[in-house]
Parts: sequence; C-alpha cells; structure tokens
Amino acid sequence: MSLLAAVWRLAASAAAPALPAYLRRRARRGKEVPGRIAERFGEGAARPGGTLLWLHAASVGEMLSLLPLLEALGRAAPGLHFLMTTGTRTSAELLERRLPEALAPRVAHRFVPLDVPAWVARFLDGWRPDAAVFAESELWPNLIAATAARGVPLALVNARMSDRSLRWWRRAPGLAREVLAPFALVLAQTEADAARFRALGAPARCLGNLKYAAPPLPADAAEMERLRGVFGGRPAWVAASTHPGEEAVVLAAHRRLAAAHPGLLSVIVPRHPERGPEVAALAQGLGVARRAAGEDPGPDTAVLVADTLGELGLFYRLAACAFVGGSLVAHGGQNPLEPARLRCPVLLGPHVWNFAEIVERMAAAGGLTRIVPGTDPAAALAEAVSAMLSTPERGRAQAEAAFAVAAEEAGLPERIAAALLPLLPPTDATALPEGRNLAGPALAGPPATRIVDEGN
Repeated sequence: MSLLAAVWRLAASAAAPALPAYLRRRARRGKEVPGRIAERFGEGAARPGGTLLWLHAASVGEMLSLLPLLEALGRAAPGLHFLMTTGTRTSAELLERRLPEALAPRVAHRFVPLDVPAWVARFLDGWRPDAAVFAESELWPNLIAATAARGVPLALVNARMSDRSLRWWRRAPGLAREVLAPFALVLAQTEADAARFRALGAPARCLGNLKYAAPPLPADAAEMERLRGVFGGRPAWVAASTHPGEEAVVLAAHRRLAAAHPGLLSVIVPRHPERGPEVAALAQGLGVARRAAGEDPGPDTAVLVADTLGELGLFYRLAACAFVGGSLVAHGGQNPLEPARLRCPVLLGPHVWNFAEIVERMAAAGGLTRIVPGTDPAAALAEAVSAMLSTPERGRAQAEAAFAVAAEEAGLPERIAAALLPLLPPTDATALPEGRNLAGPALAGPPATRIVDEGN
C-alpha cells in the first residue's frame, strides 16, 4: 500500500465517529434522506439470488448517462440483477422517475457508503456483487481496494480525466497505480481522456460518450399543453440548471429584453430546486411565480421560477431558446445535449470544461451560440437571446445542427454492454418473477414497488 493510500485509510477510519453527526446535519439541510442514513454506513443489503452487477454513479449527470447502458445490459442478459448506488438525493429521485417500468423489478437502489473501510466492508459483505461498474471519475481508494480484494472485476465507463487531474495523479504515482490497477476495463469518453488514463497505466480505450446516448428528457404531454395555453403565445426562453451568480445576470438580461420583446416570459430553472425562494426573491419587482408553490404565470408575470425536479424537458419544449447554466460562472457547465435532443437552440457561456469535447463538436457544426460576457455579461446574454427571439429560422437551423451531433452515438450503449458482459459469470436467461421488489426502505409510508428515493 502506498503512503498516501495508507494515510487515506487511516484518516477515513479516524473520521468515522464524527461522520454520523455530519450526515445528520446534511439531512437537516435536505442533502440526505433521514430514514436512509444507515445506507451510508453500508447497511441495508438485500441481495437477490443469481448474478448481480453493481453500477455506481456519483450524482444526476452520471446516473442519467448510465441509464441507457442499464437498459442495454437488461436486454442482453434477461436474468441479470442490478444494484445501482448514487451519492445524492436528487439522483435517487430521478432514477425512480426515469427507470423503465419493465426493468424496475430487477434494480435495487442504495446510497453509496462513505469511504470508511469498515463501512465499505459491510456493504460488500452484504451485497456480494459479481462485477462492478463505476461511472466517470468515481475513484474512492478504499471502495476500490476492498472491491478488488474480494476478486470482484471492476470497470470504469464514460471515464473522464482533465489535464489538471492528470497532473495531480502524477504527483502521487503510487496512489494512482493502486486506484487504477484493479480496473480490468476503462472505457473513456474521448480519445484524449483515454490517453490521460493510459499515461497513468490504466488499460483505457474510447468507444464513445454515453452522454450522447441518453434519451430525450421526458415531459408530461397534458401538462405541456396546459402550460402552452397558460403562456398564451408569449415569447419565452429558459435559463436552465443555473448556479448562484447566474440568476442575477439572467434577470438583468430580461430587463434589457423586455422593451424589445413585449410580453416576454423568462423561465429560470435553478440547478438545485431548494434555491427557488432565493431566486424568486431576486426577481421581486418584475412579477414572479414559483412552480413549486403551485403558481402559474399570469399576464403580469415576467419571471417563472421552475423550482421543481425533473421538468427541464417540459420547458425545453416550450422555450424559443435555452441558456444552459453553470457556464457563466466557473462551474464548468451543465449538459448542452439535453436541449439539443429536443431541438431547442442552445446558448452557452465561456466556462464549459465539463463538456469541452461535446461543446466543440456542437460549435463546429454550428449547433450553439457562445456568449462572450466581456464587461457586461447581461448585455451579451440579452443580445444572444434577442437574436433567437427575433429570427426563429436562425434558431431552427442551429437546433437541427445540434440535434444531429446529439444523435451521432446511436448504438453506443449496446457496444459498451457487450464489452462489460464478459466480466460477469454466466447467467441464466430467466427474468425475475413479476413484481419482485429489490428496493430499499422508504422514508415514510408503505414499501415502494420500485426503487426507493426521496426528493431533493
């Protein structure tokens, strides 16, 4: 064991007595599910019979990218069971909403244990997975080491590593070897990511980016038609997945746009819905409605704060264009492919390193508008939105170009599933009995019939 790995192991064990209080504080802030905190200690295993594949995704983006792969694996191996772990409440809730009904009885969800050796051991002893698939950059040293020590084959899919991360890992080569050596398979998002992993000794290659393969965001058709009537033909645009600091820019842009576009409705969807009241407070004086409060925009409403979960697909379908957040502040940007799949014109700020390769492909195809803030980001954003509202044919052409980029990876989940299945022992082709429930305990109320989650 390298020195850094040993220090991390000792530090995690030493911190364990204080972590329950930390998790309770997170629960009070809505970041943990109170009734499921025990899962963070590795408790609550309910292993089904047969072959079990464990998939782990840190949060919403990673989980959504794994869903098409999960479906492809389910089709390829009808007798295979799945354990999906995530680290956030929001990802658990969206998994519940997005998991196909036919696949749900074969999937259990748990929150991943914190990287404390004893808790990781309890989790693995209870679930005994036959293989494990981690998404993107989830490289927890104790979790990986304990999984490998049990002889469980490991794969890293949709793997990504920035130049900055590579420089960090190169300063700790012993830890890098210990963390990456257990992976029998590393499938990177891009050839550049694969090269960075290979530089650290990992057996990496690139089949493609699963983020390209995700299905379009869903929307309730009846609610969409109802809202279309509520909007009443008003010009509308959406600022999606916004982060602190961006809403003020969006509202300043709205003020600039309102005179040229009478009746303009600006929809703000904060990345974290619990920030809805905060965002609405910023819009006071403009006329604001909050969706989480059950409010519809009236004739005098200029701003709709859509502080609900899982409704972005609704507003991408209703908007003339979408500014994708996390890109005007130094966050790295949210996924621009989500509006692209719905043919909604995409506007992005300069901070897009989380999706750099995707953004470059979209830009090369003419599939997005870049916002260069300069000294006045609100003016730059208003100019870009105004162009889309004033010349809808331009927006349609841009949206079609972006849609073509988003559609380029058809069949990728099946190719990745084929690469993963050899890690598993042979499994029979018998599907689980109908209605078999592998879910964790609910926060309140009767047991769920699908995976269990709580909202953010």
